[in-house]
Amino acid sequence: MRKSDLDIIDAPLPYVDLLGLRATSDIDLIVIHCTELPDLVTAREYGERIHYPQSGTGNSGHFYIDRDGQISRWVPEDRIAHHVRGLNAHSIGIELVNTGRFPHWLDSTHQGMDEAYTPVQIEALIALVADLQERIPSIKQIAGHEDLDTEEVEASDDASRQVRRKRDPGPMFPWTRVLAGSPLIRLIA
Repeated sequence: MRKSDLDIIDAPLPYVDLLGLRATSDIDLIVIHCTELPDLVTAREYGERIHYPQSGTGNSGHFYIDRDGQISRWVPEDRIAHHVRGLNAHSIGIELVNTGRFPHWLDSTHQGMDEAYTPVQIEALIALVADLQERIPSIKQIAGHEDLDTEEVEASDDASRQVRRKRDPGPMFPWTRVLAGSPLIRLIA
């Protein structure tokens, strides 16, 4: 998929106007996530949930890429989405639909992430990243959620064990392919 073929469906979250504004020139980082949910419909349900009652907003990325390569924009780039601790103000979150560890995210016996990303999904991601770089030249870095949020938490099945809070996009994510030919630098905490 070339940049000129990029088709983005705008599907703003109901609370999008409550998210903080920012200058796009402040954005220097793209963070890759996976939804860790079975499908885009379930991801949307999670994205619409209010997690921050004071602001009336929830957790979401800016863009979602479904398994068929369809790209949806849930939060405009000039708004601050809640997708990665401490770095939201200067980053863009891109979510890839993938089951990840669903539905036992923190179970110590269910930490494998073995669903491969589809070829069209990765092509769409590469095209989106290139498009963002062209439109927002201040973007210089890229990272996986797991690169930035390395906290371990108590396992849901065994309080004596620790598991990674975030493991996305996970071991099946093709970093070499995504970074090939890109000037972006991978940021690892």
